[in-house]
Amino acid sequence: MNAIDAALICRALSDSNRLLIVQMLSDGEKCACKLLERFEITQPTLSHHMKILCECGLVKARREGKWQHYSVDAERLREFTLFMETLMPRGTNGGCCR
Repeated sequence: MNAIDAALICRALSDSNRLLIVQMLSDGEKCACKLLERFEITQPTLSHHMKILCECGLVKARREGKWQHYSVDAERLREFTLFMETLMPRGTNGGCCR
């Protein structure tokens, strides 16, 4: 994953509702109607959040009849996690100043 893709995911997760949506989806696919039950938001607002999560690749959408079902893209989330791990300091003795 490159820094631009990681930044898009960070931006998507910077909203607490979207962060909670991803958390809800972490235990399996959910219909949009189930997500709406959890939040005090309108359907258009949920659609806006889901569009952002889908555009950055964290969430996949699947239509079944008139219902939209969402799930976390586990591979994309794994790639993001690995990228974030590269930001961790690699040791305490590597500095130039003492």
